[in-house]
Amino acid sequence: MSDDHVYLTLAEGHEDDTRWAYGTGFEDPLHGVDTAVPDGVDAGELAVLCVTLADDALVSAQRLAEWTTRAPELEEEVALANIGLDLLGQARLLYSRAGQVDGTGRDEDAFAYFRDAGDFRNVRLAELPGGDFAFSIVRLLVFSSWRLAHFERLAAHRDPVLAAIAAKGVKELAYHRQYAAEWAVRLGDGTEESHRRMRRAQEQVAPYLGELFTAYDVRDEVVAVLRQVTEAAGLPMPVFRPLPGSGRAGEHTEHLAPLLAELQGIARAHPEATW
Repeated sequence: MSDDHVYLTLAEGHEDDTRWAYGTGFEDPLHGVDTAVPDGVDAGELAVLCVTLADDALVSAQRLAEWTTRAPELEEEVALANIGLDLLGQARLLYSRAGQVDGTGRDEDAFAYFRDAGDFRNVRLAELPGGDFAFSIVRLLVFSSWRLAHFERLAAHRDPVLAAIAAKGVKELAYHRQYAAEWAVRLGDGTEESHRRMRRAQEQVAPYLGELFTAYDVRDEVVAVLRQVTEAAGLPMPVFRPLPGSGRAGEHTEHLAPLLAELQGIARAHPEATW
């Protein structure tokens, strides 16, 4: 299977992909959307869902930001930065929605900067150190495929705000997945060294895959995407050997706390600062 065939197949149904960051678009995804929690929707459960999705995005965006000035080429640096900004934009909207419906009135800064690592509910895959470029590509492929499958379902959620956020995110995540798939094929089917590094990256990511499939029935869909890409790249399918514990329960690796310290340091040192 060629690189172009993988790209075209994964892009099917997502031709109108958005390749720019949330903050640079001209459309407000929440314009005119009713913010009242619909009857039959549990506000507490909705808030928890929004926070977990936002935590995934925020932590992933922080890891992607580490590639600034370090990516193999300037074009890839810009691409990774924009993917990170897309995720940051999703996190901001989701945190804001959580604060609206959980009764606390917290804003996005309160969620992002003033919670400790044990309060975060992101999946552990997001918080792992960036490693080399191959690792970041494998992680991005898995994460974007999984998140895209979720958001496609959430676009039909009964809460119109979450549905609107998800619908906007689907366009972005489709591009994230395509970008990662292209690089996965290029590296897997490239030199002996790039193939070796991709194999190593798969082994590093594999223990964290099981955690992704506990909340939603998207496993078959995600596995199908991973199989398609790995076959084109001449790589084996990663074997799921799940580690015990879950980031959704606040059980994180030792890598999250220092990552958050870097993210939150200025806000905590100057909590009353404004632009």
